[in-house]
Amino acid sequence: MEYISTSALSTKLEIKSNELFDKLKTYGWIDRLNEKWVLTEIGKQKGGQTRNNPKFGEYIVWPENISFNSQVPKGNSKFLNATTIGKHFNISSQRFNLLLNEIGLIEKTVAGWAITKLGKKIGGKQLEHETSGGTYILWPESILQNKDILDMFQVEKPVKEILVAFTNVITERKDSDIADDFRKKYPAEYRTKDGHYVRSKAELTIDDSLYLWGIPHAYEKKLPNTEENVYSDFHIPSGKGRPKAVYIEYWGMENDEKYNSRKAKKIEIYSSLGLNLIQLNDADIKNIEDSLQKYLLQHNIKVSLD
Repeated sequence: MEYISTSALSTKLEIKSNELFDKLKTYGWIDRLNEKWVLTEIGKQKGGQTRNNPKFGEYIVWPENISFNSQVPKGNSKFLNATTIGKHFNISSQRFNLLLNEIGLIEKTVAGWAITKLGKKIGGKQLEHETSGGTYILWPESILQNKDILDMFQVEKPVKEILVAFTNVITERKDSDIADDFRKKYPAEYRTKDGHYVRSKAELTIDDSLYLWGIPHAYEKKLPNTEENVYSDFHIPSGKGRPKAVYIEYWGMENDEKYNSRKAKKIEIYSSLGLNLIQLNDADIKNIEDSLQKYLLQHNIKVSLD
């Protein structure tokens, strides 16, 4: 049986060498170790072998007639890159990555894009370009039906829904009974300097502070990839110097047993999703300039006092 190198195999298959290396890594046949490609046990079972060249050292070879037709990444029928998914939604790969960054699935690094804990939960795989060493992400085909992503591309909405999204005033939720009761008892009737409507004077203080400090933010933002509808109090999108979005929760009823139970559950959700969370209480509100600015700096968000 004839064996050929991975590069020679890519020429035979008429695909780029780095794409073939990425494909083989996705299949689990090879892996990256100490800046070198190494053959895995699965790769050996598929017919891969190692050879040694006096000049270039150890390299991997494959049977010339090897077939990939029956091979798929474990647990998924097909993996897609940002370019392919972008074409599906009629946007550029750069724009698609920025959207994924916005909902916390990936984060920017000096070498490309890195997958987050949340991105791994929906099946994303981080890979490395063979030539440049930059990182990128492949996604299972199921991402095309991901609810949070589909929501970003919904353009035909009733006028009322558009206005609700614009002002970030949420009128209907299915979070939990306690959350529904809270919203009925405390309607969003306090108008902030930037036009949001919030539910308490404490939230008014937070919103106005963010606005005056020049920090873009949204009120009551739905958390990504949660089975139930869970909303944060405030959301600061990713931007310069901060690869991940930041969420803010104000805990204003800590003497209530049911409220504290919901608070604990919500904190657990933030943790499981790997989201950045700032938590504020009444003491923080009384000293908002010092407390919130300190917490923001911990997430590389600098306050503008101009």
